[in-house]
Amino acid sequence: MVVGAGLVGRACAWQLQQRGHQVQLLDPGLNGSPDPNSGSWAALGVLMAQVFHRSSGRGWRLRQRSLSLWGDWRQQLGAQGWPLAWRPGLLLLASGADDLERQQRLVASRQRQGLPLELWGQTQLDALAPALPAGAVGGLYSPADGQLDPAAAMAALLADGLRLGLQPICDRAEQLERHAGGWTVHTSGGQTLRADAVVVSAGVASAGLLASLGHNQPQEPVLGQALELELAAPTSWDTPGPWPGAVVWQGVNLVPQTNTGDPGSGRLWLGATLEPGDQADPAALAHLRALGGAAPAWLEQAAVIRRWQGHRSHPIGQPAPLLAQLEPGLLLASGHYRNGVLLAPATAEWVADQLEP
Repeated sequence: MVVGAGLVGRACAWQLQQRGHQVQLLDPGLNGSPDPNSGSWAALGVLMAQVFHRSSGRGWRLRQRSLSLWGDWRQQLGAQGWPLAWRPGLLLLASGADDLERQQRLVASRQRQGLPLELWGQTQLDALAPALPAGAVGGLYSPADGQLDPAAAMAALLADGLRLGLQPICDRAEQLERHAGGWTVHTSGGQTLRADAVVVSAGVASAGLLASLGHNQPQEPVLGQALELELAAPTSWDTPGPWPGAVVWQGVNLVPQTNTGDPGSGRLWLGATLEPGDQADPAALAHLRALGGAAPAWLEQAAVIRRWQGHRSHPIGQPAPLLAQLEPGLLLASGHYRNGVLLAPATAEWVADQLEP
């Protein structure tokens, strides 16, 4: 049983099915009404793997493995009639000399590893349309990183899981109990469910489920707000001149939308804020909308089409993500913070590996 049907939970369930396991997926949002505060539904899907600031360690290995697996998964799911919306390319803007120096060091490191990062100068940035924030003094371009639509990925994983025999259970886990040879899951709807193994991937709620078993894995919510904007002047993101992919400015993602049905619609995702706790701050959203005072005129003039928010699960006192086999047959796969979309495949592979004989 996988508890939690966000992107990581669905990925774990699907990967386990690929290995031949019978899987139950437990989540109250499986009735078609997902939790509007879910981190997966609020994610923008920007994958930062090769631009990661480290070049070794667990975080580096997970990111590189996940980026590779996403390529394989896009082919597998696409072959079953579930194409994933993928836009390659990621441009990280430098806002000053310190940023430029860090980018230069990273490019040199990646070149030694044989990875194709590029430094872009002011002339290249000035040639892009619409105009980038005026404070951008350079950029780091990664052709292998990019952006994946999280909603499409979640729909594809669930649909293909159902094809493979996934058992969805629309209910909420309330309590886990050990029993001889496996686990019992009590739900808020009064069900008593049995499983040989349980994967807990329920975000912040994971901590409460595990505490009654004596496992201290605290997590805290970090709220993120995001916007979908429509430019005043129609823009086609797929013609020469526009951006080479998603753009990151001082931690804020600007994600062109090319799958709206209108290639000239000029829509853009903008996000997300970082707000400790679970209460949205209007001032934080206004700061995001203005890019901290660096928004170009075209962005200030864009109309807000949609706004949304979600809670990221942030581990307390441990690095993200939380991947642990707590007991035989009890796995924790949660606390991915801002990288749930990126790390979902590598997490799912790790989970499946732990449950193999």
